[in-house]
Amino acid sequence: MAYQARGRDPLFDSNMQAAIEKRGKELAGLLLVVLGCAAAAMIASYTPEDPSWLSATDAPVQNWLGRLGASIAAPLFMIVGWGSWGLALVLIVWGARFVLHRGDDRATARVIFAPIWIALAAIYAAGQNIGPEWTHSFGLGGLFGDMMMGSLLNILPVGATFGLKLVQVILGAGLLVLGAFVLGFTKHELRSIGRFLMVGIVMTYASLLTLLGRGAGASVRAAQAVQAHHAERRARNRVEAAEAAEWAQAQAAVPAPPVAGHDAEDPAEKTSFLARMPALIKRPLDQMPEPELIEMDTPADVGEGPSEDRIKAKIADVIKARVRKNPALQIPSVAPLTKGRGRGPDPLVITPRSGLPPEPPLTLGAAKLAVEPPLTGTRSADAAPEMPEIAPAAPQAGRVITPRPRPEAPVATPAPQPMPEEEVDLYEAEILDEHYHFEPPMQTQPLPVPEAKKVVQQPQRKPLQPSRRAQEEKQPSLRFEDNPEEYELPPLNLLMSPENIERHVLSDEALEENARMLESVLDDYGVKGEIVSVRPGPVVTMYELEPAPGLKASRVIGLADDIARSMSALSARVSTVPGRSVIGIELPNENREMVSFREILSTRDYGDGNHKLPLALGKDIGGDPVVANLAKMPHLLIAGTTGSGKSVAINTMILSLLYKLTPDECRLIMIDPKMLELSVYDGIPHLLSPVVTDPKKAVVALKWTVGEMEERYRKMSKMGVRNIDGYNGRVADALSKGEMFERTVQTGFDDDTGEPIFETEQIEPKKMPYIVVIVDEMADLMMVAGKEIEACIQRLAQMARASGIHLIMATQRPSVDVITGTIKANFPTRISFQVTSKIDSRTILGEMGAEQLLGMGDMLYMAGGAKITRCHGPFCSDEEVEEIVNHLKAYGPPSYVGGVVEGPDDEKADNIDAVLGLNTGGNTDGEDALYDQAVGIVVRDRKCSTSYIQRKLAIGYNKAARLVEQMEDQGVVSSANHVGKREILVPEQG
Repeated sequence: MAYQARGRDPLFDSNMQAAIEKRGKELAGLLLVVLGCAAAAMIASYTPEDPSWLSATDAPVQNWLGRLGASIAAPLFMIVGWGSWGLALVLIVWGARFVLHRGDDRATARVIFAPIWIALAAIYAAGQNIGPEWTHSFGLGGLFGDMMMGSLLNILPVGATFGLKLVQVILGAGLLVLGAFVLGFTKHELRSIGRFLMVGIVMTYASLLTLLGRGAGASVRAAQAVQAHHAERRARNRVEAAEAAEWAQAQAAVPAPPVAGHDAEDPAEKTSFLARMPALIKRPLDQMPEPELIEMDTPADVGEGPSEDRIKAKIADVIKARVRKNPALQIPSVAPLTKGRGRGPDPLVITPRSGLPPEPPLTLGAAKLAVEPPLTGTRSADAAPEMPEIAPAAPQAGRVITPRPRPEAPVATPAPQPMPEEEVDLYEAEILDEHYHFEPPMQTQPLPVPEAKKVVQQPQRKPLQPSRRAQEEKQPSLRFEDNPEEYELPPLNLLMSPENIERHVLSDEALEENARMLESVLDDYGVKGEIVSVRPGPVVTMYELEPAPGLKASRVIGLADDIARSMSALSARVSTVPGRSVIGIELPNENREMVSFREILSTRDYGDGNHKLPLALGKDIGGDPVVANLAKMPHLLIAGTTGSGKSVAINTMILSLLYKLTPDECRLIMIDPKMLELSVYDGIPHLLSPVVTDPKKAVVALKWTVGEMEERYRKMSKMGVRNIDGYNGRVADALSKGEMFERTVQTGFDDDTGEPIFETEQIEPKKMPYIVVIVDEMADLMMVAGKEIEACIQRLAQMARASGIHLIMATQRPSVDVITGTIKANFPTRISFQVTSKIDSRTILGEMGAEQLLGMGDMLYMAGGAKITRCHGPFCSDEEVEEIVNHLKAYGPPSYVGGVVEGPDDEKADNIDAVLGLNTGGNTDGEDALYDQAVGIVVRDRKCSTSYIQRKLAIGYNKAARLVEQMEDQGVVSSANHVGKREILVPEQG
C-alpha cells in the first residue's frame, strides 16, 4: 500500500522570505561598509614604526585600529603597497550596493577579479616616484609590485625610460577598465555617470560665465558713476581755483621774497597727473602728452588702503623732524580730521602758528621744506636742508595755497579750514618729493648669479717624489772600483720608462655630462639622489651619489648591471665609501691608462719607506701609488680567473721584493704546479731551492717550512725575543762587538749535594732572513694532498709571522673546497681579481663586486679590518722579467738549502707530522696496540679490508683506513686490485 508524502508548508510566506532576504543583504552591506571603512582607517594611519609581527619595537602604536590594525597593515604594505587601498574600495562599494540594492546580483561574478585588480594597482604604484616620507626599501607597489615591474621592464625591448612610461599608460588604462568591471558598474551606470559629469561641467561653466557677466555690468556702471562724479568734482575745483586766484591778487600788496627754484606754473598743469609725481622722475611735457586723469572716489563700503596710511605717516614724520631741527620757524601742522564710519579719506587741515599773522597765505615754495639740488650731483646724507623763511609770496612765486576764512567767521581769529583736495594732493606731492631723494638713473648691473656647484673634482694628486735611489740612478756616477762579487740591486732602467705611456684625461664638460646622465639613469630606476662629486682616475671614474633619506645602499648596489647597460659601459661597480655617507659608482673610462711598474718603484713610498717586505700593488682609482707591507699582512691570498692579471701581479710582487731586498735579507720558496709562471726565476740567488713543480714535493717543501718555523721559535725563545726583528737586532749588536751569544742552562743536579748544575751554552750569532713562500696555483695542490696542504697552511698562517715566514698563495678557482674556512680565517688580507660569479666574489672577499672588475690587473685589495680598496695593478712584460733575472743570475748560482725538497730525516718528519696532526708516516704510541691487533686479525682470518678492520676493532673508518695503509706500506698486505680485494702477503702461522 503506497502512501504519498505531503509537502510541508513553508514557515514564512514568499513576501516574508523576500523581506528577510532583503534585510539580510542590507545587514551584510552595512558590515562590508564598516569593514571597508576600518580597512581605510587602518591603511591611512599605517606607519612603519608601529609594532607588528614583522617588527618588534617598543614604540607606541599609532594605528587607529591599535595593534591589530598595525599587524594587518604591515604585511599588506609589504606585499602590495598602495594597492591595498583597492581592498578598502571594493569593500565599501559593494557594501553600498548591498545596502542600496543596486547591482548586488553581480557581486559573485565580478569580485573574483578583485585580487587581479589590486595586483595591477600594486604594479602601477611601483612605477611611481617615491617621496621622502616613504622609508621602506621597496617601492610604492610593495615587493610584489617591484618584482613584476622589474620583470616587465626587462622583457620589453625598449629603453628603461620609455618602457616605464609605456607600462604605466597600459596599466592605467587597464586599471580603469578592470576597476569598472570589478566594482560592478554596467554600461548604463557608466553612461549615467558620464552624463552627470558632463552636465556638472557645463553647469559650472555656465554659472561662471553668469557671474562674470554680472560682475562686468556692475563694473561698467560703477565706472560710469565714478566718471560722472569726477567731472562734477573737476568743475567744482575750477570754480574754487578762480576764487583763490582773485583772493591772491588782493593779497599781492604784501611784499615777500620769492623762493628760488620755483617758476610760475599754470594751475591747470599742477592738477595734472604729472604734477603729482616727484619732479625728478617727470619727463618733459613736450615729449609726452598729458593723460586725462579720471579720479575715483573711494566707495562708501571700501576702507582706505594701507598705502595711504603709510604716505600720511611719512608726511607727518618729515614735518616733525624738520620742526625739531629748526624750532624758531614752525610750519603749519598737517592734521587729519576725524574720519567717520563709511566716509572717504581724511582731508588735510593746515593750522597756522599763533605767532604768525593770521592772514598771510602759504605759498607753494614755502610749503616745500627744501630745494632739491640739480640732477648732476648727489646730496650728502649728513647735510641737513635749510629751512626757508615762510613769507607771503608774490603772484609770480607760484600758486598760493592758503586756508580761506569763512565769511561768517571773524578775520582776526581764523579757524582751521579744510584744504581743497587738489591742494592737499599738491602738498603731499611736494612733501614726498622732499623726503624721497631720487638719484639719477644709474646703469643697472645684473645680479650675480650663484655659480652652480662644481661636481667634477679632479684629484689633487701630489707630484710623485722620486726616491733617493731613483735620483741617484738618474745622475751619472763614476765607479773607481768594479767589484762584481758584491751584490747590487737591479737598476730601474731595466723597466720601461713611464714617459712612454700615453695619458688620457677627460674634460670637465664630459665628466659633468656623464654625471647628469647617471642621475637620469638612477631616476629611471626610482633611485633619488644627487651626484655630489666626480673623481676621475687612470682606469675608472668614481661618481659619488648622495642618496635621498631612507634609501638603502643595497638597493643601489643591486642595480650595478642595469647601470652599466644604461651607461653603455662594460661593467659598473657600486659600493659604499668607508667613512662617508655617499655611495660610490665606478664606471670604466673609455680609454684606459696603463700603470707603469717603474713609476711606482721610483716613488718614496716604496724606495724610502720603512716597509720590511714592500709590495707594489699599483695605483688606486685616484691615481695614487699603493704600496703594501707583506710583513704586516702577514699573509696574502690572491684569487682571479684566467686572464684577469693574476700572474702579472704575482710577478710584480716578486720583483718588488727583488728590487728592495738582498739574498741575505729575504729568501724565496716558489711552488708552481703549472710549471710555466715561476720557472723563469729558477737560478736567482734569492731561492732556497729550485722552483718546485711537483705537487708531492710541494707538500715536502711546506713541511720543511713548518720545521724551519719551529726551529726559529726555539732560537728566539733562547734569546728571549718575540719576533725576527728583535732577534736580528741582537745579532747585529753581537756582530758589531765581536761576541758570541751565551746562555746558561741547567743540566742536572749534583749527586752529593743535590744542588743544580749549570752550564754555559754559546750560540753563534747569525741573522735570519725573511722567507716568503709563493704558491701560484693552490687548487692543484689541494687536489693532490688537500689535508696535508691545509694543515701546513693553517700552521704557518697561525704562527709564522713572528718567525719572519710569510705566504703568498694564488688560485684561479676560488671555490669553498680550495679556499676553506680555515684558510680564510687565517688570511685576513686578500686580493681578488676578476671572477666569474658573485659566489666566487663572496668566497674570497665576503661581498659582491669582484665580478664587476675589468680584468687586466683590475683588483680589489682587502686589508685587515675588511676595508676594500680598488687598485689597478702595474704591467711588467716578460722581456723585462727576463732582463732582471739575468741581472740577478750574474752574481753567481744560488746557495740552496738541503732538505727543502728532499725532505727531513724520518725522526724529524715524524715530529713535524705530529705537530701538524697528520701521523701518516708511522705508528704513534697510542696506535701501536691497535696496529698489532689489526695485523693479528688479518693474519688469522686471511681477510683485509677497511670496513672489516673497522668492525673487528670497533674504531672509526679513518683510523681503520690508516691501519690498512700502514700494513700495505710494511708489506703485510698487497694493494687493492680492480675489485678492491687485497692479498695477504704474510704466510699463515701454524
